[in-house]
Amino acid sequence: MKALHIHAGPRARQHIARHGLQPSDVGVVPAAAGGPKGLILGPLDRYIFGHWLLRSSQPVDLVGASIGAWRLATACLDSTVAAFERLERDYIHQEYEIPPGKKRPSPAHVSARFRHNLDAFYGGRVHEVLDHPRYRLHIITSRGRHLLRREHPLITPTGYLGAFLANAVHRKALGAWLERVVFSSPSQAGAMGGVAALPFATSDYRTRQVGLHAENFMSALQASCSIPFVLQAVHDIPGAPRGAYWDGGITDYHMHLAYRTHALAQNAIENIAASDLGASAARKNSSEYPDPGGLVLYPHFQHRVVPGWLDKALKWRHRATPALDSMVVLSPNPEWVRTLPNAKLPDRKDFTHYGTDTAARAKAWLAATSASQQLVDEWAAWLERPDISVVQAL
Repeated sequence: MKALHIHAGPRARQHIARHGLQPSDVGVVPAAAGGPKGLILGPLDRYIFGHWLLRSSQPVDLVGASIGAWRLATACLDSTVAAFERLERDYIHQEYEIPPGKKRPSPAHVSARFRHNLDAFYGGRVHEVLDHPRYRLHIITSRGRHLLRREHPLITPTGYLGAFLANAVHRKALGAWLERVVFSSPSQAGAMGGVAALPFATSDYRTRQVGLHAENFMSALQASCSIPFVLQAVHDIPGAPRGAYWDGGITDYHMHLAYRTHALAQNAIENIAASDLGASAARKNSSEYPDPGGLVLYPHFQHRVVPGWLDKALKWRHRATPALDSMVVLSPNPEWVRTLPNAKLPDRKDFTHYGTDTAARAKAWLAATSASQQLVDEWAAWLERPDISVVQAL
C-alpha cells in the first residue's frame, strides 16, 4: 500500500509538470499545529532539512505554530538530523504526574515540565536558530484581547466561548478576541533590529509582527505550544505587547495563509468564513496573480489545510483557495494510517487513553514513527522520477 499522497495547487502542478521539483524551487515551508500528529512527519523532516534542502542555497521562510513551530525551530539547529531524532525521542517519552482521581495533569504542571524540556533542548543553542544563514523562522502565537487579555479561571472560559461564537459567524470576527502575533527571526543572520519580512499577507486576519531574539525565544515557542486549558498562557513576552499568549494553532491551525500572492488571493482567504466567494469563482481569477517567487512545500498530517483550530468542525472552511495555488502538500494516505497502532495517527487523546502507562503509549508512537519511514522512501523515489499523474489537486 502506498503511504504517501501528494497534493498541489494549480501553479505548483504546472511547475512540476514542466520542471519536476528541485530543492531550489522551495521558498516557504509551513508546519501545522496538531500535537502528537506531527510525530508522523519526523522522518520527512529529517530527510527534507537534513539532506534534500542542503542541495540548494536560497533563503527559506519557515512558518509554524505549536508543534509545527517546535519542529521548524529544530530544523534551524546544527546537526539537524540528530536534533530531529532527539525531538522525536523526547516528545515520545515525555511524562507528567497525574494527581489521584484525575485523568490528566494540571496545566501548571504541564507548563512547568514543558518549559523545563524547552530549556534542556534549546539551552545554549538559541543562537543557532536566530543566526541560521538560510532559514528565517516565524513562530505564530495567539494573543488574547479583552476578556482574554489575562488568564483567569472564570473569565477565560467565558472569553473562549465568545471567541468560538464570533468565529462561527466569521473567521475575521475572531480577531476581536485573539490576534495573530508572529515572532520572526532577524532579517539577516546576526542582524540587530531588523526583522525578516513575513512570507504571507496579513489582510486576512488581525496580525502583529515581533522580532524574535534570545530574550523571548523560549517564551514565544512555549506560548505557541500552549493549548488553552491544557497548558497555562504565557504572559508579557519580552519585546511584545503585554497580554496572555496561547497556542498559535488557535488562529492558524494549518497555516492556510496567502503566501506571497496578490490581493485577490487575500480576498479569497477572507471569504473562507463568509462563503461569499466560491472556490470555482475564485479559481477563475487565479491567472491574474503574479508569480509568488517560490513554491510552498508542506509536509502535513492530512491534505486539507484548515484555517484555525476553531474551524475544525466548519467543513466549508476546509476547501482550498487561490492562496494555496503554489503549495505542494505531502501527507499520509488515510488508508495507510489505518494500518498504524490504534488505526490512527498519534494524538493528544493517547495521553488519557494510556494514562500512566507511558511505556505502552511510547511503544505505539514509536511503531507509528518507524512506519512513517515509508513516506520518505516514496517521496525520495518520486523526486528521482517526478510523475505528475500521481499529484492530486489540492
